[in-house]
Amino acid sequence: MTIHIKNGSLDTSISRRGFVAGATSLTFAFTLGGLGRGGAALGATQPTKFNAFVSIAADNTITVICPSAEMGQGVYTSLPLILAEELDADWSKVKTEFAPANPKVYGNYHRLFEGAQITAASVAVAGYFTPLRMAGAQARKVLLDAVAEKWKVPVSELTTDKSTITHKKSGRKISYGEVVAFAAVPAEPPKVSEADLKKPSQFKLIGRKDIGRSDVPLKVNGSAKYGIDVQVPGMVYASVLQSPMEGAKPKDVNVPDVMKVKGVTKVIPLPFGVAVIGDTVEATRAGVQALRVTWDTSGATAAGFDSDKAKEDYAAKAKDSNAETKVEYQVGDVKAGLSGAVKTVEAGYWSEYTYHAQMEPMNAVAQVSEDGKSADIWTGTQFGALAALIISGILKTTPDQVRIHQQFLGGGYGRRIWPDAAIQATILSNITKKPVKLILTREEDIAAARPRPMTHHLLKAGLDAKGNVVGWHHRLVSENVDAVAAPPRFKATGGKDYIGARGLDQAFYAIPNALAEYVREDRGMRVHAWRGIGSGYNKFAAEAFLDEVAQAASKDPLDMRLELTKDKPRANAVIKAVAEMSDFKRKRPGHGMGIAFSDYHDTLSAGVAEISLDQKTGKIKVHNYWIAVDPGLVVQPDHVHAQLESAVIYGLSAALIEQFAVKDGMVQATNFDSYPVMRMSEVPEIHTKIVATNNAPSGMGEIGVVTVAPAIANAMFQLTGKRFRHLPMTAERVKKTLA
Repeated sequence: MTIHIKNGSLDTSISRRGFVAGATSLTFAFTLGGLGRGGAALGATQPTKFNAFVSIAADNTITVICPSAEMGQGVYTSLPLILAEELDADWSKVKTEFAPANPKVYGNYHRLFEGAQITAASVAVAGYFTPLRMAGAQARKVLLDAVAEKWKVPVSELTTDKSTITHKKSGRKISYGEVVAFAAVPAEPPKVSEADLKKPSQFKLIGRKDIGRSDVPLKVNGSAKYGIDVQVPGMVYASVLQSPMEGAKPKDVNVPDVMKVKGVTKVIPLPFGVAVIGDTVEATRAGVQALRVTWDTSGATAAGFDSDKAKEDYAAKAKDSNAETKVEYQVGDVKAGLSGAVKTVEAGYWSEYTYHAQMEPMNAVAQVSEDGKSADIWTGTQFGALAALIISGILKTTPDQVRIHQQFLGGGYGRRIWPDAAIQATILSNITKKPVKLILTREEDIAAARPRPMTHHLLKAGLDAKGNVVGWHHRLVSENVDAVAAPPRFKATGGKDYIGARGLDQAFYAIPNALAEYVREDRGMRVHAWRGIGSGYNKFAAEAFLDEVAQAASKDPLDMRLELTKDKPRANAVIKAVAEMSDFKRKRPGHGMGIAFSDYHDTLSAGVAEISLDQKTGKIKVHNYWIAVDPGLVVQPDHVHAQLESAVIYGLSAALIEQFAVKDGMVQATNFDSYPVMRMSEVPEIHTKIVATNNAPSGMGEIGVVTVAPAIANAMFQLTGKRFRHLPMTAERVKKTLA
């Protein structure tokens, strides 16, 4: 479909699908830039910039640039803390500012992103840990060199602590703020190697339990700015009735009726829906409610798709030996392993579509310049650089002409990676020639959902005479998330699905012959990354199935996991830790206990659920959830515990409640009445433990989700003797299984 707007300056014949695919291809090719150059010392008039990440003012205020989005995971604190550690900064004087969208300078160095400036996959701390330490060490070295020269003493005789440089021999002390008055920052940053960085035993800030989150006071007193809070002089408001599926376009719109609504100034049919412009939020809402739209779905792949009816096709492809598959993980010879087995086990598992259900609906404020060649965008986004890139293509300019003003995010979970709100607001601003504030209501947000896909899993395992697992085959049938969310990677990998296939491997279990593969379904849904990505459903199937295998082998589920991980000490340790925490083997009358293990981007975790069941209603009650995690070196322990608790609750909601169906290509949910989520009264006691190691820090935002569903399913088997193989485990589904 082409975008061609006569009454605005946007005029392009590039199809929406084609443009998005082309623009996205650039996002995964960002090159990694250096730390940036500082300039000459600026004295007391303004802060001195030592490199791209840190500047110091005469009053000792230290400003650290946070290159990642803050959506509740704590990077607004933890990333500046990492830099402050090497700088030997006075933490009470450190303030944080968000980085602009500039991947050449602020890109994530993690192997997953190769320099893209994106906040996803729980790798912000892992990716920025070393670069931020280097930036802090560079700034500290400039300060020391300046003082050594001024005092005519060897640098080796100077020490630093809490933003103060001390020369012990002479008793002299000087604050960083005083040093910037005479320090000259070299054009090229001083050379610092990893060998120059502190050893963990020397840390003064990293690992401390008494340092709280910098964003919490702002959120408590209301000064924290989210995208939905932004106000720009002269702005108008917009609401959009979203296209019910990708590729659907408005055909007939009752524009005259809507224009009669008080406060509505313009109604604009567009490729992504029908926009209503007005003087107030209330006017735009009333306008959208008055819309009557006939949709042309001839170009929509999802047209006619029924998720319930499609299950028969999914199941058939799982069993079809001739189906085209992509191999995700392979060791040994799975055919030989299974054919030589004394006993085989087979089971099928399912998961439904799930919506991100973030607290803050999608929104953005866009102000396009008079000449249409530059723009300012205020939004909470996980991928500001992607927004700048796509918007620059729409405006036929360059990304540096699109200024992304990063705001706090009221929940991300992967939903705010794709910048659809910013794109839509920009197009509307370009048409109206005014700043536009776009806010999607919950109904519009759900209609435009970019969900975790519906999946089917067929698993087979073979056992030898001693009950050892000698063969393991896991086939996933699902829409390919990369094909929608990361087309360049999808193409570069020959059609694989990095996002959706995450967690299919069994790298930590000593299974000699294993194969994990998947079959692609193309149903036209806007599937995207969702907290825990593929690991959420893949590990549910694998870990619940492993309990079935343990039963067939006449082994205890805990003992089997310990046996399979005996050569993987970190994995073995978290399993032992959670078993000890929960007193796993102690019987609880009327309650069931279930265990599960998972890894996620170098973080290892194990969880145990204690549940009971109301036989009449079919409702599962989780009483306790224990979780042990090894995230490597821990920057802020309280953050880790909070992240685990958050992820467990998110996982519980998805495991027990959250789902939506699709009929005729449209999401069959509108708000939280038809898409319920877990309530505070339903949350169990959550017990967390950090299994500390000296490994490099790894991610925490998603690992806590992954073990929840299989642990509950395994607990349900212990309690009822029935296998629960379908997510979510709703009361209706439970009653059906028990019957």
